[in-house]
Amino acid sequence: MKYHTVMTIAGSDPSGGAGIQADIKTISALGCYATSAIVAVVDENTVGVTDVHPVPERFVTGQIRSILDDVGADAIKIGMLHSASLIRAVRRTLDCYPDVRDIVLDPVMVATSGDALLEPDAVATLRDVLIPHARIITPNIPEAELLTGSRIDRQTDLPDVARTLGASGVSVFLKAGHLTDSRLTDIFYNAETGRMTVLESDRVDTPNTHGTGCTLSSAIASWLARGADLDSAARLAKDYIAAAITAGAAYTIGHGHGPVHHFHAWWQ
Repeated sequence: MKYHTVMTIAGSDPSGGAGIQADIKTISALGCYATSAIVAVVDENTVGVTDVHPVPERFVTGQIRSILDDVGADAIKIGMLHSASLIRAVRRTLDCYPDVRDIVLDPVMVATSGDALLEPDAVATLRDVLIPHARIITPNIPEAELLTGSRIDRQTDLPDVARTLGASGVSVFLKAGHLTDSRLTDIFYNAETGRMTVLESDRVDTPNTHGTGCTLSSAIASWLARGADLDSAARLAKDYIAAAITAGAAYTIGHGHGPVHHFHAWWQ
């Protein structure tokens, strides 16, 4: 027997709601084997980010090579990459493994608390160097605005923005959580087929949204690792994060933005 394997390349979150910790929880909950390459140790909790301690690039790329040379990966999720040089180093390393094509990139730039997680000069590098190497990206609205240079004010803007982001051939799961419509309506643009899919869920009134982006992107990677096509992976990941947010709303952890319930299908 063989595991479905997913590697996450991201920073840590000691409070357990986002980053590597959220990725491993999600990948495990969805029936895959999680491996990781840690790019930074982040001093944060549910209230905010205090500091970021970068892992040396040589050590980051060493972790990636160690995993891909031995365990391999059916899919890779990439989260926080804080600098332009690190983005280029990760891209160069992944270029050595062309067989790994299911790469899900969450272009993390700002934490749920509002704290910046990406150096300003790295935005262009992320857009031009790493995004074209991914199969799918999962920006939220502020991230999409930074990547396109365009303001997004309403739900009807999302399809055109998704197409713009997908012009390089990357598929786009554009998250609508920052809008205020009564329903939460995300957009998935499959650049491989040209198909646009509307993914709706109830909007839950809860502060427990820490790590939602990490969780969604890891869920997409997990379903791809299990053999789902892009449209199915996007839909199943949407269902998973919606249920995790709903279940997590019943809990209190910390004094700020608490986590979603990654194991809602297994225990309450």
